[in-house]
Amino acid sequence: MKKITVHVSWYEKNFGATLGDEIPSAVVLTAKTFEELQGAVPETLRFHVEGLLEDEDEEVPEWLAKGDYEFEWDLDTAALLQVCSQYATLAAISRASGVNERQLSHYANGTKKPRQPQRQRIVEGLHKIGRMMMTFM
Repeated sequence: MKKITVHVSWYEKNFGATLGDEIPSAVVLTAKTFEELQGAVPETLRFHVEGLLEDEDEEVPEWLAKGDYEFEWDLDTAALLQVCSQYATLAAISRASGVNERQLSHYANGTKKPRQPQRQRIVEGLHKIGRMMMTFM
């Protein structure tokens, strides 16, 4: 089974996605919520593949035509913080990650982009929150 990377970004109050390089031609879509985006990606890809097969302009890999794939989600920092804000406040993420809450707000709104070490601190903070929540299960 082939993995298709879905690159997700936050664009001024919308989630935007592009499908990985494995897909012939460009596939871009947007949605108001991450859940809507997750639901729209499979349908959009099926529609795109049907169009490619009808046009016969580009070669469609057999695995893609047969639907032998799964999605792997790659969220930029702004999209990640937007998704997680449903479950944890920026204040909580700040406490868990050690990243200033105001800085997190800039990242969440897409006005600034963190360097990789800062992003790693945010991800580790989110994991810390998740592990803590799992102890209550």
